Amino acid sequence: MRAIVYEKFQGPISVQNIEDPSPKSHGVVVKVSATGLCRSDWHGWMGHDPDIELPHVPGHELAGIVAEVGKDVKNFKVGDRVTVPFVCGCGTCPECNSGNHQVCDNQTQPGFTHWGSFAEYVALDHADINLVKIPEKIRDVTAAILGCRFITSFRAVVDQGKVQGGQFVAVHGCGGVGLSAIMIANALGATVIAVDIDDATLSLAKSLGAAVTINSLKHENLVDEVKILTNGGAHVSIDGLGSQITCFNSIANLRKRGKHIQVGLMTVDHKHPQVPMDQVLANELEVLGSHGMQAFRYPAMLEMIKEGRLKPEKLVERIISLEEAALELPKMDQFKNKGVLVIDSF
Repeated sequence: MRAIVYEKFQGPISVQNIEDPSPKSHGVVVKVSATGLCRSDWHGWMGHDPDIELPHVPGHELAGIVAEVGKDVKNFKVGDRVTVPFVCGCGTCPECNSGNHQVCDNQTQPGFTHWGSFAEYVALDHADINLVKIPEKIRDVTAAILGCRFITSFRAVVDQGKVQGGQFVAVHGCGGVGLSAIMIANALGATVIAVDIDDATLSLAKSLGAAVTINSLKHENLVDEVKILTNGGAHVSIDGLGSQITCFNSIANLRKRGKHIQVGLMTVDHKHPQVPMDQVLANELEVLGSHGMQAFRYPAMLEMIKEGRLKPEKLVERIISLEEAALELPKMDQFKNKGVLVIDSF
């Protein structure tokens, strides 16, 4: 099969012909129809993920058709059109048994723990636990961008933040994660404050549901500005970027008993940010994470998409080829793309 491969962290990325994958007894092989290019793939190429073994095929957001089925798989067959959350649970560990597959003790992740979806075919583990059938009304390109950024934001806003109509939600960083969170929070009736450093990105955020946008480079005291706009602070605040500054500001701009949700990856120098712990204590703030979403929670999200309340296809900026993706991946830290890039030709 044709696939994107790198053999060295921060090294050359090329399209190569490599061996097709085979399914495990509990898994499947999916013929990839579309796959999203995500900044997490860039983190992997940089060497920020200890699970990656070289040489490596990246890619973890996907939609496709089941091509092969392991002997123990009961709920899926060849020809099924499917997607998958980027965290695949084992189904038997204590976390999975409690319904928290997104933090499975034995989790696998395509594009990280094993070869991913920037290829014609990808192997996926524990299919009966992790695969999700794609409704006919949802296109492959749309389904392909759900599996990381969108589901993580959905869990952040809906399950962790428990956002309700009438609340104020602040979103710090308007990349794929932040834009997804804005769309979802707006659909739930919240008033969304979008924060970024790029005016073009903020314009896109406004078109997706942000009531107010703030360019943080143009405000001396961002936290005070948010508190004024929200009559005392956000009920829920999301760090969609993952930096020392955005994490601190997201916590500091909360009202009493507000919730901070960390969605953006914290890597390298940002792993251990300063936290305004005095405010966490005095104001009884909650600090939570969101790490993907369980496959069994997809129906609620897919129903909102089918009803037209959520339109993730609006996040797609450009459709690209495998060869173009090999050129785009190393540049993802430059934030030149305002929306999501999706590969649909292999």
